[in-house]
Amino acid sequence: MHGSGRARLIDVARRAGVAKTTASDALSGSGRVSPATREAVLAAAAELGYTVNAAARHLRTGSVGTIGIVLPEVVSRSSYYMAFTFGIVTHAAAHDVDVTIVSPSVSSGRSRPLRADGLVIGDPLAGDPALPALFASGIPIVTQEHLPSDVDGEPVGVVWSSHESGMLRLFDEIDRTGARHPALIVAPDSSDWGRQLVSGYRRACDARGLEPIVAPVSFEAPWVEVRNRTEQLLAERPETDVIICGPDSSAIEVTATLERLGRVIGDDITVVSCVDHPSLPYLRPSITSIDLRARESGVACATLLLDVLEGRSPRGTDVEFPITVVARDSTAHALEGVRA
Repeated sequence: MHGSGRARLIDVARRAGVAKTTASDALSGSGRVSPATREAVLAAAAELGYTVNAAARHLRTGSVGTIGIVLPEVVSRSSYYMAFTFGIVTHAAAHDVDVTIVSPSVSSGRSRPLRADGLVIGDPLAGDPALPALFASGIPIVTQEHLPSDVDGEPVGVVWSSHESGMLRLFDEIDRTGARHPALIVAPDSSDWGRQLVSGYRRACDARGLEPIVAPVSFEAPWVEVRNRTEQLLAERPETDVIICGPDSSAIEVTATLERLGRVIGDDITVVSCVDHPSLPYLRPSITSIDLRARESGVACATLLLDVLEGRSPRGTDVEFPITVVARDSTAHALEGVRA
């Protein structure tokens, strides 16, 4: 090493027995470097105590070392989006990248450009006035779920899940209860997620000869809206024997509303959720849900964005992210009325 005692990139390259450019590519995760070479470079850097000069790297590449997250306003009361954001932040931090939260309500009227190398947009919503401005900015964008049809934009990548298939699998669990009058509480046309849920719900009802009942709420529905919609649904359709809850955490309020109305889950009605929530395993009964794997989804979005920015994935990459159904007590047995 040179006289100052601080390891340089050339020192790491010599220790690993590679060229300086190869060492740089291995440390930054860019370029075509074999796994064995990358491991050798990382080991040499660790032995020498070498750390990347992030400021110099960003100055050299013209980047600012920051990515942004654009989320719906519901994020402040959503366990899903909190976990999704945490996944992005932790993955970015592991790659020496900062993260900034971009408020969708003000992003379209900013007086100065966003300082970010790329953006992740979680659940882009139809009619969102911020989206055209964000896409017009020229910043590379990865979306979680596909864009609504009313948005003219071209993301550099999409991480999406088959929520329609998730709904069909959810009905396989509902079948155990013998329920014949399912109702879906959801924002039907606001996002790709909502549209897929409704499509899967209608397919499942059609396959079983059931009448579909969609009770619409807003995408960012607060609990009072969920409560009012549940009460209205049961007043108009008292025969409802399973409520499929769309919005994050809405199953909690639906369960509480049913209790106030004297309806007993497992007797004449049950509840399932399209978004799992940390509290749902602890309700009585525990609530069968679709696990969207929020944190891992955030990691997948951040990974794709950084891969596109650093040339490891081509623009236009489309990634399907797997989701699963978690069967719990709410669908474990036939309803009392069915058993009778």
